Amino acid sequence: RMIIFCMLFFYFSVAQTTAPRKRTAYQQIWKTIRYLQTTVKDKDVELLHTPENPVDGCLSSDVACFQQGILKLQPESSKVNATFTQTVNVLKRFSISNSEKQCNSSCESYKKKTPKEFLKSFEKLMQKVIRGDSS
Repeated sequence: RMIIFCMLFFYFSVAQTTAPRKRTAYQQIWKTIRYLQTTVKDKDVELLHTPENPVDGCLSSDVACFQQGILKLQPESSKVNATFTQTVNVLKRFSISNSEKQCNSSCESYKKKTPKEFLKSFEKLMQKVIRGDSS
């Protein structure tokens, strides 16, 4: 009985510490996206395929589409170029760890939008991830 109690105690203590850490990481990604919205070039740039209205079963696929689009973003001015590049690198490395299956729709099936609209949609997706992760 003691062994079972110890195993359960360990399991619940690990589960309690992992969820807040993940949520904090997702909140940092959300803040990073908000920062990019203020420094991204939005005129005379390539429009980006933008997933909208994320569906629970497709969050991983949508994040992958956003990560492809992030690579095409350009800084508004050369003054923010170094910080902008570091921020983009943070966003392209992050991932959502879950057991979702990949969706069949390709990134090219989404409408193209301006970089600021693209980042707004990415921000909404991250809010959904944060809300879903905290439950």
